Amino acid sequence: MTTRIIKNKPDLESLFTYLSNFKLPFTINVKQGKDRSVEQNSLAFKWYLEAEQQGDMRANEYRGFCKLRFGVPILRAESEEFRELYDKHFKGIGYEDKLEIMSSEQFDFPVTRLMKTGQMTRYLQDVQDHFKSLGFQLTEPEDKL
Repeated sequence: MTTRIIKNKPDLESLFTYLSNFKLPFTINVKQGKDRSVEQNSLAFKWYLEAEQQGDMRANEYRGFCKLRFGVPILRAESEEFRELYDKHFKGIGYEDKLEIMSSEQFDFPVTRLMKTGQMTRYLQDVQDHFKSLGFQLTEPEDKL
């Protein structure tokens, strides 16, 4: 399956050219918006490593904390499918156990990878605000979050 993000008219024209080469009939799926960007993903991981250098937890523990504290509320509020899946697996589990699961490299419950760019922007802003409130120094993004 091919995924293309159409951001402008040349991208759209390229897509039309690409589709014109398909043998009929074919099926196409279109989704509004775009997934989180590679740059956003890289920035989040950079911040987890920076937090590790300044705090008392490992980067994957900060990642788990951020997923649980900031990511889960964003997705629960905006995705019925995520809310149902999260509640099915996490309702009734204590906070420390949730945190352990979110921080685990073996059990990788998806949170940020499900986000669209706007959701990831809000997530990154929440993460940045949190760590700055603790006095952590984080790399400032080149572009606006």
